[in-house]
Amino acid sequence: MDGFRTIIEPFRIKSVEPIRMTTRQEREAKLREAGYNLFGLHSDDVLIDLLTDSGTGAMSSEQWAGIQRGDESYAGSPSWFRFEASIKSLFPFRHVIPTHQGRAAEKILFSVIGGPGKVIINNTHFDTTRANVEYTGASAIDLVIPEGRVPSSTHPFKGNMDLGRLEAALTEHRGHVPAVFVTITNNSGGGQPVSLENLRGVRAICDRFSVPLFLDSCRFAENAWMIREREPGQGDRDVKDIVRDMAALADGMTMSAKKDGLANIGGWLAVNDDELARRCRELLILTEGFPTYGGLAGRDLEAIARGLEEVVDHDYLRYRIRSTAYLGDKLRAFGIPIVEPVGGHAVYLDARAMCPHIAPLQYPGQAVATALYLEGGVRGCEIGSVMFGLRPDGTEAPSALELVRLAIPRRVYTQSHVDFVAEVCCKVAERANELRGYRIVSSPPALRHFTARFAPLA
Repeated sequence: MDGFRTIIEPFRIKSVEPIRMTTRQEREAKLREAGYNLFGLHSDDVLIDLLTDSGTGAMSSEQWAGIQRGDESYAGSPSWFRFEASIKSLFPFRHVIPTHQGRAAEKILFSVIGGPGKVIINNTHFDTTRANVEYTGASAIDLVIPEGRVPSSTHPFKGNMDLGRLEAALTEHRGHVPAVFVTITNNSGGGQPVSLENLRGVRAICDRFSVPLFLDSCRFAENAWMIREREPGQGDRDVKDIVRDMAALADGMTMSAKKDGLANIGGWLAVNDDELARRCRELLILTEGFPTYGGLAGRDLEAIARGLEEVVDHDYLRYRIRSTAYLGDKLRAFGIPIVEPVGGHAVYLDARAMCPHIAPLQYPGQAVATALYLEGGVRGCEIGSVMFGLRPDGTEAPSALELVRLAIPRRVYTQSHVDFVAEVCCKVAERANELRGYRIVSSPPALRHFTARFAPLA
């Protein structure tokens, strides 16, 4: 509401589930059992779960009603046509290919366009995107603007692509770049948005080199809202029109509907190129399912279709962005270093600044994340040298940033929950100089952060 300080949720709570309280002694034992990897915890041993905003949101009464209407026909279900229409109302690409989640869309696309010798350019690849690129033998290059690597910078669009470096990279790798990607918002860099002006610049460069432009659109609505709030000339526009402008600049997109689809599962790949669509559909049938369900039940298609209508509502987006910033404001007031400005889906703690005594390859983000769980049962996610420090050749190098992401599930937690999270963060920050690093005991060769086991350093 305008003129009031209180952030009011634009919804009522209709169903609740209990949260189990735990003691510090219990959490210490659970963390040891999990090999000090927060992904290994049982979720019922977590008090406030900010591990991810992917698929963890609460669905609306209309989405649940849509689930009841879901048609489970194998081919040509009415639910598919509603799903397709809802996507094309925002993203008018010629071909929509449903998948069970975003990484399946990435797997299909990069299996078709990737391969040894190929180079995929992005503002910043997130973990599964990079893994799916590199799995094909291709290389993944990140070209975010310099401000995007400085947590304290208050540049309003720190997710922007560095246009000069993009042109240089396309010149250097001419003929070997099957696609340029822009991730909106830029998850790895703190949930930072990309401006329309920058997207237009990327499009112009891609046109000069005849390279298609794709959007990794998981948080498209949050990006559009921040364009509306921060970019000159955009303040009076409807978010849906800003989304369509972003889509019009691209040749295709990958999407996890578990974020700004407001659903618990699902995604899609959308493209304009007829031949690319044909090849991707062949892989879809092989790995996911028929082209009108793509690994999803009809009820899931219905939930996503409704979610895409709700996510572009201005009241929802105003609440969503402001309530995330509320946590950032409280941490900043206590002097805790965070990524500025606060993005849409998460607050990112700057673990490198909090724990300068912990070397990057002793994983300061892991140290801070485990401390938050021990202190108050809050589960966040390390985004640093654990997630991004392992190179394709098996060697390690420090990540550009050492962060802990506190991702806010959509329509799940109340202000008192967020106040509690802030209190836990403050208690950890008060003794941050006492935290110690970790070593990796065992890990897989790719996406190690999901299943690695750790041991605290003496």
